[in-house]
Amino acid sequence: MLILSRKENESISIGDNIVIKVVSIDKGNVKLGFEAPPNLLILREELKLAILEENKKSLSKQGDYIGKLMGAKKRSL
Repeated sequence: MLILSRKENESISIGDNIVIKVVSIDKGNVKLGFEAPPNLLILREELKLAILEENKKSLSKQGDYIGKLMGAKKRSL
């Protein structure tokens, strides 16, 4: 992990097309601005984890449903 110190209004560049700027610092909170291509998805980590968890639940339910369908098909044969 790379750790950098930045002050308000200072930026960090990642590659040729991503810039992260410290917009403000207030009472222990840091506001960051991101300039990136529109096709690049930027998510807060807690939101990303919540989405992954929901996807896992959905796949599990889908697997249960398919299992029930397969069981019903075997009984009808």
